[in-house]
Amino acid sequence: MKNRDHYRGVIPALYACYDDNGAISTSRTRKMVRHLMNKGVRGLYVCGSSGECIYQSVAERKQSLEAVMSEKDDQLTVIAHVACNNTQDSVELARHAQACGVDAIASIPPIYFRLPEHAIARYWNTISDAAPDTDFVIYNIPQLAGVALTQSLFKEMLKNPRVVAVKNSSPYVQDIQMYKAAAGAGFIVFNGPDEQFLAGRASGADGGIGGTYTIMPELFLKLDELFRNGEISVGQQLQQAIVDIITATVSCHGNMYAVNKEILRRREDLDIGSVRAPLAELSEEDSPRIDTCCDLLTNTIRQYC
Repeated sequence: MKNRDHYRGVIPALYACYDDNGAISTSRTRKMVRHLMNKGVRGLYVCGSSGECIYQSVAERKQSLEAVMSEKDDQLTVIAHVACNNTQDSVELARHAQACGVDAIASIPPIYFRLPEHAIARYWNTISDAAPDTDFVIYNIPQLAGVALTQSLFKEMLKNPRVVAVKNSSPYVQDIQMYKAAAGAGFIVFNGPDEQFLAGRASGADGGIGGTYTIMPELFLKLDELFRNGEISVGQQLQQAIVDIITATVSCHGNMYAVNKEILRRREDLDIGSVRAPLAELSEEDSPRIDTCCDLLTNTIRQYC
């Protein structure tokens, strides 16, 4: 079996990087990648939910991925999310991702229409066939996609030898155990919900992919280290501190990613623009709340790192 250790650990979901006019900024994307690599991150998940993929064109998503790949070193694992709400565009992005040299492609199921399982399997396998030399990661996020990765659908997808992992963003850590048991040794399961990273790891997840990792990679790297070292009590305390930070970010008027991008600007001097409509931008009333978020984050990093 092919070694899959490069998929283990902490993999931030990269934010969309825009210029001051709201267009994709390849220079800011490259700067974001360098920033995370300098923090010790060894994997990135590109053009997923945190990358605002559903609000971008195929061409824009190609731009973002190309910028990431131009900046990465040989030690950085890249997973490119290629799903669109039609097969043709998804196939185009899958082919492009393989040509760019990514480690894996990933996909949610098609959203809006509630497709039967055989249609979802055909969709995923068609995308995978377009990148025959590239691993495939199933992205299970039923609360947003409207359909869950059932055991029957999962077992059908395991017939595809390129399917090596599931990113499980369902709210049930039990799903992690079920996927691991069904797939057997060597199969990778990523924890999705950032608020349950520790619980996910304890339930068998090999690592995590998450959107808030991008503003606090130090904390998730530390939390993963605490788990691996068996320091569960301290890990529980750090997990709660992370939950407090996330709770503060979602209390703002603006969308969480708008808040997190402003946190990066204030704390790291890293300007990657705002968010794309219809996501809510920041309001004036958010500024003191973001100050609170920054203070929480700074104090937690000082305490644990």
